[in-house]
Amino acid sequence: MKLSLVKGNTWVIEANQLIPLYRLDGGRCVLLDTGLLQEREELESTLREAGLTPAGVLCSHAHVDHCANNGYLQEKYGTKIALTYPEAGMCASLLTLKCYFLTLSPGTVERESSCMIHRPDLIIPASDGPFSFCGAEFSIVHTPGHSAGHICAVTPDNVCYTADALLSAELLTAKLPYNLSQGMALDSREKLRGLGCDAYIMAHRGVCGPGEIGPLIDANQALVRRRAEEILSLVDRPMTASQIDEASCVLYKLFTHKPRRSLRFERNVRFFIEYLVDSGRLTEVCQNGATYYVRAENS
Repeated sequence: MKLSLVKGNTWVIEANQLIPLYRLDGGRCVLLDTGLLQEREELESTLREAGLTPAGVLCSHAHVDHCANNGYLQEKYGTKIALTYPEAGMCASLLTLKCYFLTLSPGTVERESSCMIHRPDLIIPASDGPFSFCGAEFSIVHTPGHSAGHICAVTPDNVCYTADALLSAELLTAKLPYNLSQGMALDSREKLRGLGCDAYIMAHRGVCGPGEIGPLIDANQALVRRRAEEILSLVDRPMTASQIDEASCVLYKLFTHKPRRSLRFERNVRFFIEYLVDSGRLTEVCQNGATYYVRAENS
């Protein structure tokens, strides 16, 4: 993995996603997330070659590509793990993890993601503001939506790690951008406008300057609203969530033969359906004990 300087003591490890780190004294560092399970050896090797030991992990949220190595580093190096209450709860057991994966069976969750189960050493305060961690002063910005307790963290160099609150420019073609609550994610992205940071790191995968952040937020907001309108346009009759999901997969040409992938598509489409219901564009009706969705103007 390549280790690249962003500003001052703030660097990024270029893995499947960007993993920021903040260098401390004495060859120590704070990681902002820990990446995928299959990246573990390469992550360790990158840190070792740079002469760095992970003193802490200031974790943005408990998704498998962001925290899969938290427990391992905690056990091997004594690394201190910091999470918000909602994300700590997600990592407490297989059953709470299922709340994240939603459509996957408990057995599948156990086989594929049991590495996520761990207990953090510190709970990140529930309000925005300064957070002292491993001898360094970070600033926390709570940005729920992508997940229940998602945070962005600003390093002492005034560099903001937006994690998954914001897609980088190269991912603005995403067909079904994932957010547990699309509405809350829209609101959280607006909080990033006024931070005044010198650089912004998106986990998937980009770094931008202060002049680029506003247009990037605008593009992210437009993407979610555009996808919602496209999915709404498919509802030309009373349809179940599964029917809307299938029509969406046809529209976006998401033709997979892997049930695990199709179940994730179903989950992501459902979050758009819920957004359309909450915004008053779709209404719910029942037929033969099943829930159908109709466009509000036709209800």
